[in-house]
Amino acid sequence: MRDVTATIAHTDLGAREAVPYDFRRPTALAREQSRVLEVAFETFARQWGTQLTAKVRVRTSVQLRDVRLLTYDAYTAALPTLTTMVLAELPEQDAGAVVQFPAAAALAWIGHMLGSAPENADTPERELTGIEQTLVRRLMTDTLIDLQYSMGPTLMPSAPVVQALRFNAQFAQAAGPAEQMIVASFTVTYGDRSCPASLALPADAVLPLLGADGALAADAGTADRITSAVLDVPVDISVRLAPLPVLPSVILDLAVGDTIPISHAATRPLDVAVGDQVLASAAPGTAGSRLACVIVTTEEKPS
Repeated sequence: MRDVTATIAHTDLGAREAVPYDFRRPTALAREQSRVLEVAFETFARQWGTQLTAKVRVRTSVQLRDVRLLTYDAYTAALPTLTTMVLAELPEQDAGAVVQFPAAAALAWIGHMLGSAPENADTPERELTGIEQTLVRRLMTDTLIDLQYSMGPTLMPSAPVVQALRFNAQFAQAAGPAEQMIVASFTVTYGDRSCPASLALPADAVLPLLGADGALAADAGTADRITSAVLDVPVDISVRLAPLPVLPSVILDLAVGDTIPISHAATRPLDVAVGDQVLASAAPGTAGSRLACVIVTTEEKPS
């Protein structure tokens, strides 16, 4: 099923125009998926705060606020007119990643990096000059490496690469307007100031790597590696008669010399089991001077 169209009508509001719903592009994250992503973004927030503290030379912390699924158009529409957007390329993806923060914060960070005192770091918001853009690019290159580390090799095999800086969200074409983006919102506190920031990743690059229950999807070779490892694990195998139900009173009254009649027919094969799981049937026999059994069926059945 690709999409479903329905018409909503109400006596007061009248008929509304039907909107197609594409099940391949959900409008909300599953709870399990959201939790996995929150853990990754919280790790990224700690890494980013540590990196900014070292590079900007001002104590900085980053706190995750929320994680949402938005279209790229809805994401950019909520951003300020003047802002700093770092566009980054993801390997084998048409849509890119975005790291966004206020232009004032970028100018303050640059000022601290160049030795400006905190009280002199306030400057009017404006677009960055060429030299300032170079400094931000270097800062964001390390930030994106931290992002790749936080997401892990399964969700992000390699770090995104900075491609461009934009200062007007309407001209920052990191993805198509209807492209679904995973948007993480942060609060960045540097010195005695704080500002909002955000990170946007294309949903098509991340969600397919998460299972429906939020578990990381296995790569193509995982099943083969698991099978290979399991084949080398030794297990105990038993050849046994059919189980016999016995009353507790009989067990409690057992004494030396008592006999228990066995209902297993002489012509019935023995059960070959691993643990409690019966895997095959076998006929008794010998191999030289040792007892042995010959497998006659290999049908797996519960005990």
